[in-house]
Amino acid sequence: MAKIAYILLCHKDPEAIIQQAERLTAAGDYMSIHFDGRADPMDYDMIRKALADNSNVCFAKKRIKCGWGEWSLVQATLNALSSAVEEFPRATHFYMLSGDCMAIKTAEYAHQFLDDRDCDFVESFDFFESDWIKTGMKEERLIYRHFFNERKNKALFYGSYKLQQRLGLIRKIPSDIQVQIGSQWWCLRRRTVEAILHFLKQRKDVIRFFRTTWIPDETFFQTLVRHLVPETEIDCRTLTFLMFTDYGMPVNFYNDHYDLLLSQDFLFARKISPEAKELKTRLGKLYATTGVRFQISDEGRSLYKFLVQRGRIGRRFATRFWETESTLGRERELLILVCKKWHVAKRMIEQLRKSTNIPAIEYLFHEEGTPLPDLGGIQASLEKRTRHRRALMRMLFEYYDTDRLVICMDPSALELMTDFNTDRSTTRTLLIECNFTDDYLIGHAHRVGLAGDHTPQQTLERLLPTIRNDILHESDRIRDAGFSNYSIIRESDRQ
Repeated sequence: MAKIAYILLCHKDPEAIIQQAERLTAAGDYMSIHFDGRADPMDYDMIRKALADNSNVCFAKKRIKCGWGEWSLVQATLNALSSAVEEFPRATHFYMLSGDCMAIKTAEYAHQFLDDRDCDFVESFDFFESDWIKTGMKEERLIYRHFFNERKNKALFYGSYKLQQRLGLIRKIPSDIQVQIGSQWWCLRRRTVEAILHFLKQRKDVIRFFRTTWIPDETFFQTLVRHLVPETEIDCRTLTFLMFTDYGMPVNFYNDHYDLLLSQDFLFARKISPEAKELKTRLGKLYATTGVRFQISDEGRSLYKFLVQRGRIGRRFATRFWETESTLGRERELLILVCKKWHVAKRMIEQLRKSTNIPAIEYLFHEEGTPLPDLGGIQASLEKRTRHRRALMRMLFEYYDTDRLVICMDPSALELMTDFNTDRSTTRTLLIECNFTDDYLIGHAHRVGLAGDHTPQQTLERLLPTIRNDILHESDRIRDAGFSNYSIIRESDRQ
């Protein structure tokens, strides 16, 4: 049976740290604590005294003054990790935590989860090939030496960096190391941790290199695990559920997130808001509980993305020059059938095919598998179809040798409709208004990833009004667009 040694890096709130240590060790697991050397000594003494009699808790033998983006965070982790390996010989796994993390599964579930999977859990993506870094420095993190804290000594940090650039003081990465990047919240097997510690005793050059890289906690362990462990034994993910806003800030969880957190395919969550006292109480009682069954739906990230994007409708990039300068043809007529219930539009298309010779194509901008002729690859993916929309439509007119063409669109595709309605061709838009039952909306939530098979009914009930209003808002936006050839029929109308 798995036994976990938690590696806790923390710097504040001693009472919460004591509670966390007592909760996680009550089920037989262990904890090694590094309390920031910059923190109040009285807080550290309080933690040491409160946990002095807990044999499942140990402390890093040397405390480090930590700073964001510095090697000090890695050194603090190594110090706590070394203590844990020495003090807890029965620990099978070592799990990295912060003071803002809390368990969202029971110890029983976590142990079985790790027993069933003989691998290391760590995000480990190729530093140069992946898009893990969204903005700011990338290669410069490694090839220049960083001696100063970017947040505390911004002038010195960038002054040193620019001086090295100007003098061409580029350094080489150790030749046998392929640098990786990922989240610092990992869970590693004992043999992996022991292999890392042994490797570091032999390879001081690797420590010297990472000691002056920028934000090494996102590259150090991620690189060494990939260097020392076969790829088949690495699950490239974190077991800690965390999300970030568009501005790179971590999303906080509050009291009403309890059910959502428990249904995610993770063992811990970060960050729990300091104000979420009820959530902390409920999660605090959870870890030592037995016999709990978890229904994993794992919709958290897609649900968050959906909700925060409401209110941003209408934002888009400028039209590409080849789209504004091209046309479907002044003599051609494009008929757009708009309907949220795709099966209703498809039935209408089928009737149209039976009674006319007008070519009709179903949701070509929404369904990858929509039957389309070979148009030289432009039809190969939804991304290509959307990007080269006018070229695609011209080729379809030419392929079918017609001046009239019918296509189906989802009401969410206002950008496409607007683009076609500004073309020199004649564009007619027909909206089919539908009635949406709760069952349909629940099915829609499942189809677009806002809910999983085991999403709690309470979560769905809170979500349904938002989805319903969003669908109605899509129709309103189409009306407000002021298309010149626009008509509405209703699903309930007799045909």
